[in-house]
Amino acid sequence: MRIALLGTRGIPANYGGFETFAEELSVRLVERGHQVTVYCRERHSAPQYRGVKLQYLPTIRHKYFDTLGHTCLSTLHLMTHRVDAALYCNGANAIFTWLPRVARMPVALNVDGIERKRKKWNRLAKAWYYFSEWLATFCPSVIVTDALTIQEYYLRQWGQGSLFISYGAELGKVGGTAILEKLGLAPESYFLYVSRLEPENHPLEVRQAFEKLATPLKLALIGDAPYAEEYIRCIRDTGDPRIVMPGAIYGEGYRQLQSHSFAYIHATEVGGTHPALIEAMGRGALVLYRDTPENAEVAGDAGIPFDWTDLNAKLEGVLAMTEEARETLRQRAMERARTRYSWDAVTAEYERLLAGLTGGK
Repeated sequence: MRIALLGTRGIPANYGGFETFAEELSVRLVERGHQVTVYCRERHSAPQYRGVKLQYLPTIRHKYFDTLGHTCLSTLHLMTHRVDAALYCNGANAIFTWLPRVARMPVALNVDGIERKRKKWNRLAKAWYYFSEWLATFCPSVIVTDALTIQEYYLRQWGQGSLFISYGAELGKVGGTAILEKLGLAPESYFLYVSRLEPENHPLEVRQAFEKLATPLKLALIGDAPYAEEYIRCIRDTGDPRIVMPGAIYGEGYRQLQSHSFAYIHATEVGGTHPALIEAMGRGALVLYRDTPENAEVAGDAGIPFDWTDLNAKLEGVLAMTEEARETLRQRAMERARTRYSWDAVTAEYERLLAGLTGGK
């Protein structure tokens, strides 16, 4: 099949979950013999990446128009460069998905979570996301949800069914520690937090809870966010020398940080399935997670739930655990990731979906 993937910043991944999804899926589809084009905002050094064609188009560098502006241009380009099927990411892009369908190109839309709940959006943006949820019920050929709670939401709110396909994760620890040495960390001596540094992901609250702990362990706050400079300054406003904030880290350095943490703290409360949570589980991390339906669906009994009234107590509890108890949770997390969130299984599901939309081409 000829497949196009639209609606992300592009690959190789250097921003967030959709970009990692685009990279992992597109590379595997190419390995299965398909021709895949990923539309990109960020320019890579080559026209291809691991066999995937990279189509660069400009965008509007603005908090509210970046995604929509680029996806609009990508859609117009797609209309003159036909594929057998298109996969759009981000529910905000639902408005563009009818155009390829008019041109007889089937479209799947991965809507992610309930984006309008994010605190960074103003009232107009939240209204747009709500409108986009409605558009998603009829503009694309099929809706894809990566969390059962989001699938249930679309059915309850809009009376619209969707296809559930989970997110994926790599399995097993990596051996290198170069990034740890660069950041002044030692294996098993730091709590790890990974996310975009935005209010609904609560990095500030995690930092504040950690500062109350009497421990020589460190806290590595990994992440960044465009258009959030003032909030990030608040997060960085600490005199605690145990807190390390290097910004966003990707690739091998990210894998090393996941593999060697003492424990991973997942504090997001908006969205569907969060990639960083699954990825930490796949590396065998001891996971503490914000107790939301979406996070509980992923972690289950393989992690420790918390809310804002007891995060500090849960962190102290992890420090007081026996190593045997901690190791039991780590192994349970890796096994849950292995059985539920394999990238190869995710790719096979998308391959079946796209082949079905194209009539088995």
